[in-house]
Amino acid sequence: MKLLEAILLGLLQGLTEFIPVSSSAHLRIAGIFLEDGRDPGAAFTAIIQLGTEVAVLVYFWRDITRIVSRFFLGLFAVKDREGAVRVPRDDHDYRMGWLIIIGSLPIVILGLVLQHFIETTFRSLWIVAINLIVFGIIIAIADQVGRKRKKLDKLNVRDGVIFGLAQSLALVPGVSRSGGTIGAGLFLGYTREAAARYSFLLALPAVFGSGLYELFKVVREPCVAGAAAASGCTPELYSGVETLAATVVAFVVGLAVIAFFLRYISHGSFLPFVAYRLLLGVLLIGLLLAGVVQP
Repeated sequence: MKLLEAILLGLLQGLTEFIPVSSSAHLRIAGIFLEDGRDPGAAFTAIIQLGTEVAVLVYFWRDITRIVSRFFLGLFAVKDREGAVRVPRDDHDYRMGWLIIIGSLPIVILGLVLQHFIETTFRSLWIVAINLIVFGIIIAIADQVGRKRKKLDKLNVRDGVIFGLAQSLALVPGVSRSGGTIGAGLFLGYTREAAARYSFLLALPAVFGSGLYELFKVVREPCVAGAAAASGCTPELYSGVETLAATVVAFVVGLAVIAFFLRYISHGSFLPFVAYRLLLGVLLIGLLLAGVVQP
């Protein structure tokens, strides 16, 4: 049963990571219907997100390798045989490397400062429900009022920081990493495709950093059920094998969802995702008010 649960959570992670409905909210909500009825936890969520970010690496491999190589060539002013700098400082890929770094700073700083709240208070189902509704409305407004004209070659430091601040809101389940960053991009006038591509690339440093950090903590200081009372820790719901299975499933499904989502947003609106967020948020509030689930 535990292995099946983990696989289902990996499936849910892959399906929801890249569309603006908040994968962390879905994993949090799914936890109440599992055998133990317990939150899968921020650590488990962060670790299986590694699977979906590997999907980003695979899908955008050419873009990523080009950006990384040209960033370092430009950073160290590498010259060609004629003595000319191979990658000038105004090169698009060189600038993109810096913008991904700059855009990642807000979530790194806030993630470290707010770590305790991220693992406890922010995972309240009341907060999840409210965020699903409020940020669903914000995404709808952004999709309607955004001019959708700017491409990624227009990205500058100011916009990179705004994207980064929007991404940091995803530390709270219910916001949605893709929804927050794409919504910010639409408000700034970027096309859906441009905002989505930068959103996916921007997530790489933050999600890999968070996932690997949580993985390191679990491996270094495992919380064994029998010793939990003495140590004061909360035992992990899933074993290493179960977590690995969930991560692999998240990778496979996430890869397919990236391809679908990028094709969809070239002509479709965010209205279906907004409607789904609102329905889920209202349903969750109803369950909480009725006492069917506990926050």
